[in-house]
Amino acid sequence: MSAERSEELAAGVPQRSQHRLRLAVIDRDSGLMQVLANRLDALGWDHRSLSSPVTADSLVAMRLNAVLLDLAVLGPGGWEYLGRVCAQFPGLAVVVCTGQSSVAQRVRGLRLGADAWITKPCHAEELICVVEAAIRRHRRNDMPALEASAQVGEITIRPDLYQAYAGALSLDLTAKEFEILHLLSGSDRVLRREEIYERAWGFAMAHGDRSVDVFVRKLRQKLRTVSPAWSYIHTHFGVGYRFTPLPDDGSTSQNATNDEIEHREELDRALTP
Repeated sequence: MSAERSEELAAGVPQRSQHRLRLAVIDRDSGLMQVLANRLDALGWDHRSLSSPVTADSLVAMRLNAVLLDLAVLGPGGWEYLGRVCAQFPGLAVVVCTGQSSVAQRVRGLRLGADAWITKPCHAEELICVVEAAIRRHRRNDMPALEASAQVGEITIRPDLYQAYAGALSLDLTAKEFEILHLLSGSDRVLRREEIYERAWGFAMAHGDRSVDVFVRKLRQKLRTVSPAWSYIHTHFGVGYRFTPLPDDGSTSQNATNDEIEHREELDRALTP
């Protein structure tokens, strides 16, 4: 069962994952193992058959998504082994597939951390579905929690949608525009142009690069379109930008007109070394 087929052998077979799943099976049921191996090969999984329990270091080296085990193979130390694997590898999906058992045994196994308990005889396809479901649950638990939406002035920023809104009106932001808006709105200080560039593009800003200014200008235009009575992004000349929602009360000491903002940005770009 340890033979692994290339991607070409699985061509034309519907794949259930964008990445090859890795499964170790600790069992000695040759009949079930052969049927299971054929089906896993067809699905493009990487899988290994083990006739006895392996060490924690070996499990780490295999880089597994899941382990399927028969308690009967584990012997007298089976319960201890099951508990240790579940405790040491909380991100590993663990499915027990064994012979007839009592309710007390199944409850004990699940409480030790097993994701599912399947009783033999069982169908290979059902077994695979149970393993897949356990892997999906672990992957959902590993995903970082989505940030909650934030209300700033008249704008609602939605990280889950990668978009911002003024009421029902979308700003129609591009991915990069949203990243910069999200970055600015999440800071309580002035962000230097170089810092914005490094965090949004992922590398150092080249001398003379005006990408940040271009994107900030586009952001301002989109913000003014849907929320004309507020000012959001403020220029700190020669330094960078600060995000502070301020209602436009008509005071030029607090809010410049659109033309003045653009004019000051042009001067800023010309004077910045």
